[in-house]
Amino acid sequence: MERGEVIIDRMLVVVFDTEGKADAGRRALIHLQIVSGIGVYASAVIAKNADGTATVKSRDDVGQVGPMMGVFLGSIIGLLGGPAGVAMGAGVGLLAGGAAELNNARINADFIDDVTAELLPNKFALVAEIREGSTVPLDACMKAIGGTVFRRALSDVTEIVDDEELSDMKADLARLKAELAQAHADRKAKIHEKISQLNSKVQARLEKAKQRRHAVERRTKSRVEDLKAKATAATGIGEDE
Repeated sequence: MERGEVIIDRMLVVVFDTEGKADAGRRALIHLQIVSGIGVYASAVIAKNADGTATVKSRDDVGQVGPMMGVFLGSIIGLLGGPAGVAMGAGVGLLAGGAAELNNARINADFIDDVTAELLPNKFALVAEIREGSTVPLDACMKAIGGTVFRRALSDVTEIVDDEELSDMKADLARLKAELAQAHADRKAKIHEKISQLNSKVQARLEKAKQRRHAVERRTKSRVEDLKAKATAATGIGEDE
């Protein structure tokens, strides 16, 4: 990766016409880790069946830090399977978290809609959690194989949403305080109560945002350590050869 490049955790879905192309895409993603410095936390190849369900055809190890690494991946796969669900063709336990985790990640429904519009029955998809800077190497590689790329950043979006919600609450507080200044004595107690309740909500939201940031920091640290371990292991294999 280039110096100064912004590195972002992303959810990646690449749709292909055949399973062979999807497998080629998975192998290409592994190769990109070496030649382009892209980090791959977890990945899987899924098939969209004629009845609308999805089958997991293959999956890669999610790394040393356990199932936490693939929680967004599993959630995406679960939603791509639609109401009918997912048949686990390769392993179990990948779908823990579901839509609730996507909500925490603020992956909007429009992303799922865009993917499902392309991922029609009898097509295949490479689904992965990745860490990348420039999108050019991956896009060029997948296009050459015949894939259609969809990606959504997993970082920063949560804080934007939290900031918007806090701004709304603070605006309500300002309005109530202005109303309090003009209120008659018989209404002041009720307005004071509303202000107190809203203040409590603001503090709770700030604490929740703080806890979420700490959780993201811990997860990011674990992911980076896992990628370093994989890189070290790969280097060792290369030297042995």
